[in-house]
Amino acid sequence: MSGQEPESRAGGTQPQGADCCRPASHSLPEDDIATDVQTLSTLGNDTRYEALRLIAESDDGVCVCEIEPALGVSQSAVSQALSKLFSAGLVERRKEGRWRYYTATPRAERLLDVLDETRE
Repeated sequence: MSGQEPESRAGGTQPQGADCCRPASHSLPEDDIATDVQTLSTLGNDTRYEALRLIAESDDGVCVCEIEPALGVSQSAVSQALSKLFSAGLVERRKEGRWRYYTATPRAERLLDVLDETRE
């Protein structure tokens, strides 16, 4: 194989001695990576994603009792979904009497906007 140029991953060729095997890197700290993975994992479930969509479209917040019939899942499934959305920082909650109301965080709003834009 002497005198031949090594093949690159894209199927082309690189001149011999090219600096093509440096380790790739990024500037995102490990904590940010963990947060992003948690966020994406949270959104990767139909119930959680649809619950977030319902919450984000509300102006005053949504009560659990309003989410359950809209999603067609049990109250337990809704509660688990909301808990994970809250832990991921995608919803905020407030208590009024015996009811809890959920609103989307600015981060959640931006993520949903970006997803909408990529579909257009």
